[in-house]
Amino acid sequence: MSTVIERVIAGDVRTVSRLIRDIDDGIPEVRKTLKNLYAHTGNAYVIGITGSPGVGKSTLVDQMIRHLRKKEKTVGILAVDPTSPFSGGAILGDRVRMQQHATDKGVFIRSMATRGYFGGLTESTRSAVDVLDAMGKEFIIIETVGVGQDEVDVAKSAHTTVIVVIPGMGDDIQAIKAGILEAGDIFAVNKADREGVEKTISDLKMMIDINQRRFNESGWTPPILKMEAIHDKGVAELVEEIGNHKKFIKNSNVELQTRKKKEKIRDELIELVKNRFIHEVLEQLTKSGEFEKAINSVAAGKVDPYSACDNLILPKLNQLK
Repeated sequence: MSTVIERVIAGDVRTVSRLIRDIDDGIPEVRKTLKNLYAHTGNAYVIGITGSPGVGKSTLVDQMIRHLRKKEKTVGILAVDPTSPFSGGAILGDRVRMQQHATDKGVFIRSMATRGYFGGLTESTRSAVDVLDAMGKEFIIIETVGVGQDEVDVAKSAHTTVIVVIPGMGDDIQAIKAGILEAGDIFAVNKADREGVEKTISDLKMMIDINQRRFNESGWTPPILKMEAIHDKGVAELVEEIGNHKKFIKNSNVELQTRKKKEKIRDELIELVKNRFIHEVLEQLTKSGEFEKAINSVAAGKVDPYSACDNLILPKLNQLK
């Protein structure tokens, strides 16, 4: 294990790739490695890129890599992709969308499968962030599979969250429904050459004005930027604005920084406890045969699935009392 830790810290790409693969595959032994790596984390700046499918997130990330590399910054990319219903892996390969950076030693790109998780991020993605952090990447960009009412938790793991929208797709309405205003630190209106861009910007400004009181409390009002990522227009300004937000966080009062840090740890710990509990209980129920018996009972019409669930879970919960 010590060899693996040393190689990750040294930035060995093969070791990091294998480790993230084991994380994504849910190999139990990987937890020990992650425990030992955690002491080497906390140095990377994490950027979340989220938005509805089709808004050009991957193109934007591709351009952001170029600009960060021009500044000689090392970059790690985690692209959360839809899961293949057949193999269980990510449908879009990590080298397909950003091939020009694949041979750059200062860039590490990896696709992560959602595996049916609808929170925008998976537990494996959070762990992969720690690995890239320990690897020494200065910036880590998380590109989520999409955005919806329950897919805004990228903000819980990112220091700066960029919400990408485009004109003509009803993103203004979707934004209000999903509550992504609270998750967004920067709004990027991509494909700004399309008709309706000014209306989209106007709608976003109106939303920000309505919630100005909350932004006054935090001290940061989300800027709205126009861009055409495919033509590299406005991307440099976005990278600069991310830098401004980074400075804002660094210069904010200690109380605010401490509260944000605790909120982030609380959210991550809740997910870890929840996932660990589910894994352990399901494993016990499967090994004992109780789960299969419950399936047969429901299939035979002897019990409803809600009662079957209670019969499986309540005894386990009583053991904790």
